Amino acid sequence: MGTSIFNIGVTGLNAAQAGLSTTSHNIANASSASFHRQTAIDVTQNPQKTGAGFFGQGVLVSTVQRAYSQFLEGAVLQAQTQASYLDAYGAQISQIDNLLADPSSGLSPALQTFFSGVQDVASNPSSVPSRQAMISQGQALVSRFQTFDARLTEIRTGVNQQITDTTTQINSTAQDLARINDQIIKAGSTPDQPANDLLDTRDHLLADLNKLVRTSTIKNSDGSINVFIGTGQSLVIGDRAYALSAAPSAADPKDYAISYLANGNTIPLNPSTLQGGSLGALLAFRSQTLDTVQNNLGRVAVVLAQTFNDQHKLGQDLNGALGQDFFNVPAAQVLTNANNTGTALIGASNTNVGALTGSDYRLSLNAGTWTLTRLTDGNQTTFAGFPQTVDGVTLSLASGAAVSGDSFLIQPTRTGSRDISVVITDTAKIAAAAPIRTAATGANTGSATISAGSVNAPPPPNVNLQSPVTITFASATTFNVTGAGTGNPLGVAYVSGGNISFNGWTAQISGSPVAGDTFTIGPNTGGVADNRNALLLAGLQTTNTVANSTANYQSSYSLIVSAVGNRARDIQVQSTAQDALVKQTTDAQQALSGVNLDEEAANLLRFQQAYQASGKVLSIASSLFATILNLGN
Repeated sequence: MGTSIFNIGVTGLNAAQAGLSTTSHNIANASSASFHRQTAIDVTQNPQKTGAGFFGQGVLVSTVQRAYSQFLEGAVLQAQTQASYLDAYGAQISQIDNLLADPSSGLSPALQTFFSGVQDVASNPSSVPSRQAMISQGQALVSRFQTFDARLTEIRTGVNQQITDTTTQINSTAQDLARINDQIIKAGSTPDQPANDLLDTRDHLLADLNKLVRTSTIKNSDGSINVFIGTGQSLVIGDRAYALSAAPSAADPKDYAISYLANGNTIPLNPSTLQGGSLGALLAFRSQTLDTVQNNLGRVAVVLAQTFNDQHKLGQDLNGALGQDFFNVPAAQVLTNANNTGTALIGASNTNVGALTGSDYRLSLNAGTWTLTRLTDGNQTTFAGFPQTVDGVTLSLASGAAVSGDSFLIQPTRTGSRDISVVITDTAKIAAAAPIRTAATGANTGSATISAGSVNAPPPPNVNLQSPVTITFASATTFNVTGAGTGNPLGVAYVSGGNISFNGWTAQISGSPVAGDTFTIGPNTGGVADNRNALLLAGLQTTNTVANSTANYQSSYSLIVSAVGNRARDIQVQSTAQDALVKQTTDAQQALSGVNLDEEAANLLRFQQAYQASGKVLSIASSLFATILNLGN
């Protein structure tokens, strides 16, 4: 019996010691990241059967268990990966929001100043200082566009660098996870005897990885886990790690793309499948915000340059010549995919700037059929050959031949802000006047009058625009027309105030003419004080020329600013809410798994007393044994 009591006392000492050791470990790691509180689990040893019944054999420490909830851990990971996504997205979009919304350095003041200069020329068409100011203000507007594009390009470069750095961190963390998996396997960790501290280290690495990119995991029977990203690409399988790479995209080398490296193969990943974490945020920001802003700013630049040029060409400069381009109109850009095997070169031109959408397009050939996909909404147009016009962009096959699988990236407006420039430097070449002049002969006896006339759009003007034309009334209700390019029609019906159009101009005659009344339309000789075309140029500021005639330059830019501002605000609100969710889920997880120092201090006292009590049991067992030995003396 004494021996049995002695053994029981020893088991009690062992259990108390295990409790003291575990509690001390908890206290030491109270502030360690991802540490889960541990508990020594005691179970009663199998009793010994005797004739007098079953006698207990003491206690056995079966395992050391983590305070762990897979549900709470998953909730924390999910909250953290989304919080990291929103933080990274918010940091990027705030740069664009600050750039566009600045009231002093935004595009709106530059637009207003430029058109004020145009209006000043309309008020003083022969003034050289006014004309010089218009050119200078045009150059200032162009500089503002180019400054915006340069800053957006800097942001794009920064995003590429962050994508590269994040990919490197993902690969490093994946390798660490594989090493920990290997250690767990070698340690012989099982659900009954878990390698708690190794599991905590792995959980910490998994949390770090989820802050970079959203993952999913599967537990293996040997204690290791498999980690997957995207649409199921394996990042970690047991003790083996796979890698990602970031490199210039085959479709657009200005953007870095993510590829999956496995068995010597490089497999491009669709950016939309890499969600969550800072990597998902960078990819989403680039496609959803950065591309959209740069394209739409470029669209404003392209439409402004083209429509202003169109009207400018309908005017006449101080030298009496027809107007030329005021701005350089940025061209559409076509990028050939680096993986193409064909020799085709695709041409693209913005033939209807009012129909431009601000989207990029992917042109691909499959089994003889071309498919043009609008990347903003996925809308597709299929056709068999060229030329083909979609959304104001005309595509052509410039040279070579394509093969099935070849693709091209069409960017109608991406470089618009970068490439716009002022062409005119000579103040005399500003076409403020109209190139035609109308007049009534002094011999007219009727009351009819003729309007100043206007040039029909679009350019180029009719070759006979400034050819002299004479309108002679044969009666009060009909007139004859003579002049080059008119066809010299006779007996044209007269309608008071109705449009009369020949050679690319339109005029109106109103009132009551009589037979023999004559009106002339010809070149505007010496029209240095004429402001008719300058007034039309100034009117473009408020004319809806963008997005299929639904917006003007200013409102189109305002929509860009508003969209970015709303998105930035939305991200900020979501981020605040997500931070609260992270705290809530972390608090719930810590309530179960965290170390409470007060509780651990009480456990120290409890296990100390248990150890002392077990020691007392040993002392009594020793005394009983000594008593038995002394019976024979």
